[in-house]
Amino acid sequence: MAKRDYYEVLGVDKNAGNSEIKSAYRRLAMKYHPDKNRDDPDAAEKFKEASEAYEVLSDPKKRNLYDQFGHAGVDSQFGAGGFQWSDFTHAGDFSDIFGDLGGIFENFFGGAFRGFGARTRRYSANRGEDLKISLSLTLEEIATGVSKKIKVSTKSECEFCHGTGSADGKISTCPQCNGTGQVRQVRQSFFGQMSTISTCPKCQGKGTIIKNKCPHCYGEGRIPKVKTVKIDIPAGIADGQYLKLRGQGNAGKQGGPSGDILVFIKEKRNDIFERDGQDLICTFPITVSKAVLGGSIDVPTLQKHIKMKIPSGTQSEKVFRLRGQGLPYLNSSRRGDLYVKIIVVIPTKLSSNERELYKKLELFDEKRNLKPGKTFFEKLKEYFV
Repeated sequence: MAKRDYYEVLGVDKNAGNSEIKSAYRRLAMKYHPDKNRDDPDAAEKFKEASEAYEVLSDPKKRNLYDQFGHAGVDSQFGAGGFQWSDFTHAGDFSDIFGDLGGIFENFFGGAFRGFGARTRRYSANRGEDLKISLSLTLEEIATGVSKKIKVSTKSECEFCHGTGSADGKISTCPQCNGTGQVRQVRQSFFGQMSTISTCPKCQGKGTIIKNKCPHCYGEGRIPKVKTVKIDIPAGIADGQYLKLRGQGNAGKQGGPSGDILVFIKEKRNDIFERDGQDLICTFPITVSKAVLGGSIDVPTLQKHIKMKIPSGTQSEKVFRLRGQGLPYLNSSRRGDLYVKIIVVIPTKLSSNERELYKKLELFDEKRNLKPGKTFFEKLKEYFV
């Protein structure tokens, strides 16, 4: 069965903000929580479906991929079997979303999920930040693909403490949360004994404590550094799309995993071509005599000039299509087309000889007795009726 649209699952508009998305998920989670629907065998699946939709739409990067490419854009974010509870990275939202039902929610996933939640918190606390950069490309570079080397200011692993953040290499487990990065409070409520989980205030969710901090990085395990990164741009990429350089962003705090670099593509304006998807549009001027008598013209493409035949009697704004002369499709051997729009240029400055020749042509033009067609009068009536 085809997977449902995530916006449809949560019942929100595609322009919905984060608060509206969270509110919609809260409503569905409370409605379909298995502990509240023990007689409904479909509740667990609906609960999981809503959680998958929330996982994607509450994450700006995943949501952007989904908006651009649909389910295919985020399938790679999950394993071969699709979304699993281990893919849910919003464990920290549970207490906010469910309040007193946090204990019930936790019991549904069991101890294994509680362990995952702690690991997620520590991972999020120590993971390096993603960096965003813009890269401007010409149409010629987009047509063939190109490699670029750019310098990026990052936070790299501290060479003095090797990224640990500790001057003497000693890191101890946080005594308040016992290394989980979380603290739990148990209290009585209308539903019975409930527990809520929050980030450990002593270690800020890291699970570890450093007493003797490195004086060079002040315990972060990273220092500022400018490094050169290589970016391989595939042919056919478009303005507004981005590439992800995994692990090239800021180093994580105290040895945590590095973030990514997101390279956003900017397309430079081209003086000859306009782009429409993978198709190109070129406006080409020709003389009156060329339009009347026909001939050939040298049409520019992104690689070379090619000859194109102009039939006799070609009218101004006539469009010709040159197949396969546009931009390549991303990760494909297919190419778009080049559309050549003809503009017949009427001369404004004539020599005496040219004027005499046009005087002679005028005699032939008068015999053609050109008049506006019926369509013209029908359109004219619309303005006065």
